[in-house]
Amino acid sequence: MKKLPMALVLLVVFWACRQQPLREDADFLKNLLARDPALAAVLARADSLEVQIIYTMIDRDTANNPTFRTFYYNVDSTHYFYPASTVKLPAVMLALEKLRALNIDSLDVYTPMFHDSVYAGQVSVVRDSTARSGLPSVEHYMKKILVVSDNDAYNRLYEFVGQKAMNERLHELWYRQVRILHRLERPLSRDENAHTEAVRFEKQGRVVYRQPMLVNAPLIEVPEKVFRGTGFIRNDSLIQQPFDFTYKNFFPLTEQHAMLRAILFPETVPLARRFAISDEDRARVLEYMSQLPTETYAPPYATDTTYYDAYCKFLMFGGGRGPIPRGLRIFNKVGDAYGYLIDNAYIVNFDTGVEFMVSAVINTNTDGIYNDGKYDYETLGFPFLKRLGEILYRYESEERKKDVMPEFSGLRFYYDDKDK
Repeated sequence: MKKLPMALVLLVVFWACRQQPLREDADFLKNLLARDPALAAVLARADSLEVQIIYTMIDRDTANNPTFRTFYYNVDSTHYFYPASTVKLPAVMLALEKLRALNIDSLDVYTPMFHDSVYAGQVSVVRDSTARSGLPSVEHYMKKILVVSDNDAYNRLYEFVGQKAMNERLHELWYRQVRILHRLERPLSRDENAHTEAVRFEKQGRVVYRQPMLVNAPLIEVPEKVFRGTGFIRNDSLIQQPFDFTYKNFFPLTEQHAMLRAILFPETVPLARRFAISDEDRARVLEYMSQLPTETYAPPYATDTTYYDAYCKFLMFGGGRGPIPRGLRIFNKVGDAYGYLIDNAYIVNFDTGVEFMVSAVINTNTDGIYNDGKYDYETLGFPFLKRLGEILYRYESEERKKDVMPEFSGLRFYYDDKDK
């Protein structure tokens, strides 16, 4: 990768420094959360539960330009946690970047995309029954990812972008610690994950772009081994040794939080950290991030009782079945696997002017055994994230005084796509 000009490096460093909490506010978040007994009980075990929290206040000037104050609780960007589905957001952004960079007539997010199996562990795709046309596309996959966190949809974008390009581009964008090494819900070898399916885009029976299998060689090496817990289940047997996460995905909370800001407020981050996508594509990402399953007819989530308003809204709602109040929108990406629960969110109330960002992770695998399916999501993880969101929302609503109310025109969308 080419060296960046010193002026640009200094700009990035200056930007990063501005995001740190003020020295006199170093304990602000800790003291705020300690007010709530339920949160305090969990935070007393913050280290063993691997809790990390990042909270960003947002203020606006008279031109509606945002400024940020960010506070951290127990955050360590080098500490490994399994990021689960949160890696799907960068996959969406990089797929959109790649389509734009290809700059081919008749090739866009709606062009039908097909996958061909040409290597071990691969799966061909020629149809998608949840699409109105019955055909898969980048647009349809990104909606499935951002509305209900569909695993297969992520895998299809992983195939299109490729393991090598995905990691190189994220590092180029200054997400230097992220590692995206594998598909989801498909237990494949390192070699199989380094080979992606052949991809072709067709329109009216004509191939407009064909991509052969991409190979990332040599394989990505992780310098330090990563182990968690005291045991794991393999073939229905308990193996009494720590579970190996070394070659699983990694996406630290600091980089998740920074990426969300870069998507929401691209004008506030250095050019070197902005995704190279169109305004239309960015609006589409924000629309789907905040869209509820009950507002979605293609795919037909609105008519499927599996899904409900807060299906992928952990902060404030704990993924529960209660309705989300009118005016409130959450632009977020969640993850849950191996006992880890993560939510990376921008929470806004269009009616009252509340807006803030919060990212959090907790490990609910309290017995230290992995792959046994016994995680304390319902009794520990979801209540914690729900309460965390509620406390911050209440503080923003009742105690935070703002000189200028925000204007949200670029964040309001028509979600009910029944007639689109």
